[in-house]
Amino acid sequence: MRLGVLTGGGDCPGLNAVIRAVVRKAKRHYGDEVLGFHDGYRGLLENDFELLDVNRLQHTLPLGGTILGTSRVNPFKLTDGVATVLETVKANELDGLIAIGGEGTLSCSHALFERGLKVVGVPKTIDNDIGATERTFGFDTAVSIATEAIDRLRTTAESHNRIMVVEVMGRHVGHIATWAGLAGGATRTLIPEEPFDIAEVCESLARRHEGGRYASVVVVAEGAKPVEGSMEIPVETFDDFGHVRLGGISYHIAAEIEKRTGYETRVTVLGHVQRGGTPTAFDRVLSTRFGIAAIDAVHDENWGDMVALVNDRIVVVPLADAVADLKHVSPELWDTARQFFA
Repeated sequence: MRLGVLTGGGDCPGLNAVIRAVVRKAKRHYGDEVLGFHDGYRGLLENDFELLDVNRLQHTLPLGGTILGTSRVNPFKLTDGVATVLETVKANELDGLIAIGGEGTLSCSHALFERGLKVVGVPKTIDNDIGATERTFGFDTAVSIATEAIDRLRTTAESHNRIMVVEVMGRHVGHIATWAGLAGGATRTLIPEEPFDIAEVCESLARRHEGGRYASVVVVAEGAKPVEGSMEIPVETFDDFGHVRLGGISYHIAAEIEKRTGYETRVTVLGHVQRGGTPTAFDRVLSTRFGIAAIDAVHDENWGDMVALVNDRIVVVPLADAVADLKHVSPELWDTARQFFA
């Protein structure tokens, strides 16, 4: 078979491990030819690709980012974009495509599948918010990085009796914030699923600091929202997939905390630090399992499906199911986190 592979959306640790696994089994087991399209769907729009072989993927297992590049280009937002993608596939005589990406990329892939593109999806998102899979690669790495940051910030906060606000990724869901908050012993965690009362947050922090020297760490998902009307938040802007561009909510929260409590409050926005660097062992293994399963799904003609982790097994599920709903923080996990709030 002659196949295409692309990585779309935000980068995250583990992408190269997926590509490596796809190419390794495609070449050595099936005898396939693999074309790697550059910068997500931009590569298909501009017919920009490279031939991939086992040697090209050497030493990429621990490498962060993606050797193919990525973008948030959406062919459905461009005049004749869909037709151009389908023409590129036809011109290169591709038998199918493996699309590695998050909710935006996979939703686009599903829509293209409905228009005749033979595609298999691989779930990729730092936020761990794709439905139908228990875990996405990159999430474990992001949680590890955030937890280490919390541990480091706590020691400097203790030295100054400060409140530290740490902003982590999480546009619509608070998986990173909840896990890192639990692992790092956060004083409070604010997530998109649970609008926060800034007055109540400040009162609890003030009580904690009264009568002694304490360090408080407040972990904030970038998509966290206050109870409506309780405080001003940044104006929202959107990308080509209709996703809100976030970042900076922690500065508004910190200003409110310092004003209401009188305690010095500092902000650390982890941002793209969570995306960069080498993947954890868990993410390397999960990425490899996804890559092997994806090329097998291609040869089983599971077009329009996505590989997923379910009960520690790799299975295939319909892309339509995977992108139908976001996966939110479970009430059980959130209740566990709440037991440790100040």
